[in-house]
Amino acid sequence: MKNQSNQEPVSPGLDETEQPLLYHLIELRDRLLRVVLVVAVVFVALIPFANTLFTLLSGPLLAHMPEDGSMIAIEVASPFLIPFKLTLFLALFIAIPYVLYQMWSFVAPGLYRHERRLVVPLLVSSTALFYAGAAFAYFVVFPLVFAFFTAATPDGVSVMTDISRYLDFVLTLFFAFGAAFEVPVFTVLLVWTGMATQASLRQKRPYVIVGAFVVGMLLTPPDVISQTLLAVPVWLLFEMGLYFSGWFVKQKETASDDANAASSDYQPMSDGEMEAELDRMENND
Repeated sequence: MKNQSNQEPVSPGLDETEQPLLYHLIELRDRLLRVVLVVAVVFVALIPFANTLFTLLSGPLLAHMPEDGSMIAIEVASPFLIPFKLTLFLALFIAIPYVLYQMWSFVAPGLYRHERRLVVPLLVSSTALFYAGAAFAYFVVFPLVFAFFTAATPDGVSVMTDISRYLDFVLTLFFAFGAAFEVPVFTVLLVWTGMATQASLRQKRPYVIVGAFVVGMLLTPPDVISQTLLAVPVWLLFEMGLYFSGWFVKQKETASDDANAASSDYQPMSDGEMEAELDRMENND
């Protein structure tokens, strides 16, 4: 009889198929707790500068307001809650690389080696592109949009923007431009997964351009400037993703060829070798 002492204990009430699922859930819980802890630490570090951060955020609007114009707080608690809300979103924004790292650490063990080599550049580029989209919105789009809005103010109307509405407005634009700058990543994923080819995407280029302007119309304020500033980068980023998708396809094909070559070199054991290996294992037991 075989020795039973080397077998791993099984928890009562859990079979072998339920245990790995439980382990994965525990690991997922631990990683989520780490993410929450990091966001909380960043938030606590930024909360003393909440008012300063809101002043920096409102700079593009204040720079184009009339001399007698100012921002107002309609709600009683807005002077406290709005900077608090901004600091929380900024903490999430800063912690994005760590959040993606935790997601990658959870998923990576289930990926092949060539898939890991391809996914890592996508994660890094998606993070950089999201930050680039937010920076483009703040430094390029906001000054032009607010200059247009303040210049279009009718005579006799004082510009006094509510801080709550302003925060919602700029957060929407940050998200819109950050998501729009992810177009190269989406394009590469479409080609890499086989859902589309470079040739088919090139044929759909006119529809992509029209779709970019439609997305700009839906996600930006009702003015031509912000819509164009979103649509044109989306189109250019689509072209960039189309260019780099060829490199990812070549890497995938190279990894597939290496795997096929490795599998072709495999030689199964003969019957005699199999019996000898079984006898050796029984003698060791």
